Amino acid sequence: MAQFISIHPKNPQQRLIVQVAEILQQGGIIVYPTDTTYGLGCGISNRKGVERIMRIKQMANSHQLSILVSDLSDIANYARVDNATYRLLKRFLPGPYTFILEATREVPKSILPKRKTIGLRIPDHPLCLALLRACGEPLLSTSMRFAGETEIMSDPDLIHSRTDHLVDLVIDAGPLPASPSTVVDLTGPAPVVLRVGAGDPDVFV
Repeated sequence: MAQFISIHPKNPQQRLIVQVAEILQQGGIIVYPTDTTYGLGCGISNRKGVERIMRIKQMANSHQLSILVSDLSDIANYARVDNATYRLLKRFLPGPYTFILEATREVPKSILPKRKTIGLRIPDHPLCLALLRACGEPLLSTSMRFAGETEIMSDPDLIHSRTDHLVDLVIDAGPLPASPSTVVDLTGPAPVVLRVGAGDPDVFV
């Protein structure tokens, strides 16, 4: 059965953050809040955890996955970023955007589709950022929505009841909006909006 822990979204209790980080470091998968929706994730080095998440979400191996990092300085470790791209990222992150970039060799092959790209986010959410720093590595990020369903779950009590035997821990940080991040592909000559979400897409038109 999944643990269910309430953590303050703006002033997260450090002892609880450490507790969650230990679960992640021991190979657990969790449901956690971001600045857009609740996410389902694990540490990116947790290959078995990645496989569990892909089974839960019924994802194909070719599915484009995303990771969360805590700081812009981390992005260059996991994606190839030139000066112009870095300036663009600095303008919009932290924030409700996921940027698709060419992955570096630091990204585990288990989370890369054949085209070797990765989605990268820096969430504007104190709890999530504290967890990323405590965990010590990026987190895999996918919205809390089951295959065949259109709505992203935003109520932590409902999420806990639906995932009780599927995940190791659910963080209750209160209800969240059900709008995911806006996804922007930066692998071509100009930004391309792939999904309209919480971030304003018109700035890339």
